[in-house]
Amino acid sequence: MSSDGGVVAVTSIALEARIARGPGVTVLCEHSLRLRAALEAAIERGASGVISFGVAGGLKPGLFAGDCIVASSVRAGEDLIATDPAWSRSLLAAIPEAIHAEIAGADAVLMNPSHKREVHARTGAVAVDMESHIAAKVAHAHRLPFAACRIVIDAAHRTLPPAAAVALNEDGTTDLGAVLRSIMRKPHQLPDLIRTARDARVAWRALHAGRARLGAGLGFPEYAETTLGLAVA
Repeated sequence: MSSDGGVVAVTSIALEARIARGPGVTVLCEHSLRLRAALEAAIERGASGVISFGVAGGLKPGLFAGDCIVASSVRAGEDLIATDPAWSRSLLAAIPEAIHAEIAGADAVLMNPSHKREVHARTGAVAVDMESHIAAKVAHAHRLPFAACRIVIDAAHRTLPPAAAVALNEDGTTDLGAVLRSIMRKPHQLPDLIRTARDARVAWRALHAGRARLGAGLGFPEYAETTLGLAVA
C-alpha cells in the first residue's frame, strides 16, 4: 500500500466519472464485476483514500431524487464497514444538508419498491448502490480511509422501468440501442421511463453541485497541497 497519491473515486457510470474528476482525484469507472481488481491496481499505484461517489437508489421513505447521503457505514453482506470519521465530517461540512446514515451494497439494481422495503427493513440502510460495498472492503483491506457520497436518483416508492436495467454499456455510457429495444418490446414502460429521466436530471444537478463544494481531493481532510498537480485518470 502507498499513501503518497491522491484519492481514488469509485464510480460505474460515465457521467459520475466526469463529475468526480478534479485535482488530486484518480477516477475509476468500472462495472461492479471488474471493480475489485481495478481498485486494487489503482491503490497499488498510490492512494491516500478511497471514496465511493455517484448516485444511489433510495431505500428510506421520505428521501427523494437529489437528496445527498454521506455514509456513516456501508453494509456489505453480513459485514458493516464504518467510513472514515474525519473524511465524513469534511463531506458533511461541505454539504451540510446531507444525511449521515448507512448505505447498503447490492449486486443488482433494485427495480421495485418491495425489494427496496425489504433491504431497508433488514439493514436500516437509507440508500443502496452496487459499488460502495466493494470499495469499502478493498479500502479496509488496505487500511486506507474510506468515504461514500451518494445522491438519490430513484426514491424508495419509485418503480424503475425495464429499460433501466439495460441502460448502460460496459464503459458506463448510455446504451441507447438497448433502451430503444426495451421500449419497443414493452412500450407501456414509456411513462415510467420519462419520469425516471426527470428524476435523473434532478440527481445529476445535485451531484454536480455537491462536487463543486467538495473541492480538491473530494473533501479528503488531510489532502496535501503537493498532490494538486496529480494527473487525473
